[in-house]
Amino acid sequence: MSAAHHQYVVLRLAEEEYAFGVADVIEIIGATAPRAVASPDPWVRGVISLRGRIVPVLDLATRLGLPSRPPADHKIVIVETDGGVAGVIVDDVAGVLTVDDDRIEQLPVAADGAGAAVVNLGDRIIALLDRSVAAPEPVAGP
Repeated sequence: MSAAHHQYVVLRLAEEEYAFGVADVIEIIGATAPRAVASPDPWVRGVISLRGRIVPVLDLATRLGLPSRPPADHKIVIVETDGGVAGVIVDDVAGVLTVDDDRIEQLPVAADGAGAAVVNLGDRIIALLDRSVAAPEPVAGP
């Protein structure tokens, strides 16, 4: 019997790797400057027009509590969330990774849809992100 496996889009933020499930990622676009909008949330960078559709853009590093210094050639990953479509700014996209279930480890603590599980590849640990982390509104706590 073969082990179940899942596919993830691996993202880079600073020196760390994170991933969204392939099914949650709609597309990846190049660096685009969002138009600023008023928001009380520091991770909301603005909106872009994507083929005529207004899409909120979030700074994923800020959302995760990391220092935010996206390079000039950053990427925006367009993610399907429960509330609609949103874009998240990332430093780079490393590619798609297929992972067997036995490589996924649940973590006892995690914050706001981030890092509830990791892919353990020995010398490489990738934090798995829930698509709720890409929602423009704050994620409700327990």
